[in-house]
Amino acid sequence: MSRLAMFGGTRTLTAENKEPALIGWPVVTDAERESALRVLDSGQFTSNNTDGEVQLLEREWAEYVGTAHCAAVSNGTAAIELALAAAGIEPGAEVLVPAFTFIASAIGPVQRSLTPVFVDIDPVTFCMDPAAAEAAITPRTRAIVVVHLHGLPADMTAFRALADRYGLLLVEDAAQSHAATYLGARTGSLGDIATFSLNVVKNLPTCGEGGLVTTDSADLHREVELRRQFGERLQGARERDYRSRRVAGNEKLSAVQAAFARAQLTRLDEYHEARTRNVHALLDRLGRLPGVVTPYTPSDRTHAWHILRLRFDPVALGRPEVAPGALRAILHRALRAEGAPVQPYQVVPLPGQPAFRELGHRAEDFPVTCEVIEDSLTLQRWHLNPASGPVLQRIADAFEKVWEHLDVLCTAAAGLDHRPAWQPREKAGV
Repeated sequence: MSRLAMFGGTRTLTAENKEPALIGWPVVTDAERESALRVLDSGQFTSNNTDGEVQLLEREWAEYVGTAHCAAVSNGTAAIELALAAAGIEPGAEVLVPAFTFIASAIGPVQRSLTPVFVDIDPVTFCMDPAAAEAAITPRTRAIVVVHLHGLPADMTAFRALADRYGLLLVEDAAQSHAATYLGARTGSLGDIATFSLNVVKNLPTCGEGGLVTTDSADLHREVELRRQFGERLQGARERDYRSRRVAGNEKLSAVQAAFARAQLTRLDEYHEARTRNVHALLDRLGRLPGVVTPYTPSDRTHAWHILRLRFDPVALGRPEVAPGALRAILHRALRAEGAPVQPYQVVPLPGQPAFRELGHRAEDFPVTCEVIEDSLTLQRWHLNPASGPVLQRIADAFEKVWEHLDVLCTAAAGLDHRPAWQPREKAGV
């Protein structure tokens, strides 16, 4: 049995095993370089009312997703805000948001003076639980923001029925689910309106920030377009008239970012297929380890594999006395020492974030989210590169090495004074 790196042994993954060409993201090729030069040579650096890079990206993404319309905006958070603004939801109304997601999913509603109402998640898919969502609906509820977390589509059949039953706007936050499908349709075409992020770490990245809003509704699309540049109507106009038809800010996408994203879009499916093969090969090995719960993909949908979340079950390891959070903490240390890029992600439920806790929200009110955070770690970004297959296999080697030492690690975990990140210090006697 080889010695763990955390105890002085040799690391499983070294610098030679993780060359930038294998794990770097985004992958920048001559196509991206030429796209930037094309914009520089054109002199059209921002959105315009002709066939510029922004308009071409909008058309190509609408065609790819399968919607009638697409509007490009400055980032994914702006996309959520503009989607809600386009529907004309009155200030103070409630919007359902998962308790387990990136904070941008709730910031979009807050920026429109709407009230986010947090909803617990399904423990298997990590997406919003439809039954919990229905229980959270009140007479003030106007919309549901459904997040396809980590790249797995949520149960959109259930949410479509829920939205129709209560007359609610159904918004897809598809920031992490580019190329994923549900019942054969791509995310971004499943709700009333959908939002995407083009942040540099996303599966469809640009060279910085960007966002896309897709819909089949001409009315919603028109309102998004009006609100992304000072309420001005640009589409179809020969020149800018500087007339603001809505009170709105400036949330446009630049032409350079659009051109970069267009180059990436030409390889999205190719990268998605390679990523899926590489991830499946990794999860096939990790799934054989006792106590490791790998991501589950229902048969009616496909996964974009933006983030890989692994759960760890002390009971399955025969160590029920070990707290899940303590086990996760010790495994985190051991795997990081071996060079595996595991980390906690979203370390507190969204309602447990200080910004929302001050408004009276409590993380403990969302037990499933708390359980998932406590017993899981994530793998991020390395696997996005289509050439990462050999590196992912080295990561599997690191897991197998650590699992050879589970008795020692579980004993150490049992002695840890572990406190969940969202637990107030006074409850821990600190």
